[in-house]
Amino acid sequence: MKRFLILGLVTLIGLPAFAQEADAVSEPDIMLDIRDASDVDLDDFLWRNRLIVVFANTDRDPAFQQQMELLAERPEALFLRDVVVVIDTNPAEPSEIRTSLRPRGFSFVFIDKDGVVKLRKPAPWDVREISRSIDKTELRQQELRDAREAG
Repeated sequence: MKRFLILGLVTLIGLPAFAQEADAVSEPDIMLDIRDASDVDLDDFLWRNRLIVVFANTDRDPAFQQQMELLAERPEALFLRDVVVVIDTNPAEPSEIRTSLRPRGFSFVFIDKDGVVKLRKPAPWDVREISRSIDKTELRQQELRDAREAG
């Protein structure tokens, strides 16, 4: 009986530590895939990734900083939706994307996998709003249907 009580006590004391350790191991760190617009060719992402393009006239723009913080809060939601974040904070040397999309100051642009601009916003958006917008697109709806059918 004494042996059972000691074993039980050790088990109860050890479980929380094991559970914390297991949680730390089971949740991988998901990082945002962030690319500089000067290094990006839009055709490389066609039918593979959705793009969130964040423009500003400088990386010190408070709206730009807020947008990047919002994106970093929930990278897993963006990862699950195949999102790559492209940033452009240098209007003095216009990238191909800046030339194509012609933003004015801060701008948030969502481009779907088919290369079509689905959304433009002049202010930062949080990941929940972004995820809802992505989930409403026909391409995402098809992905979800395909995933359900695959099991």
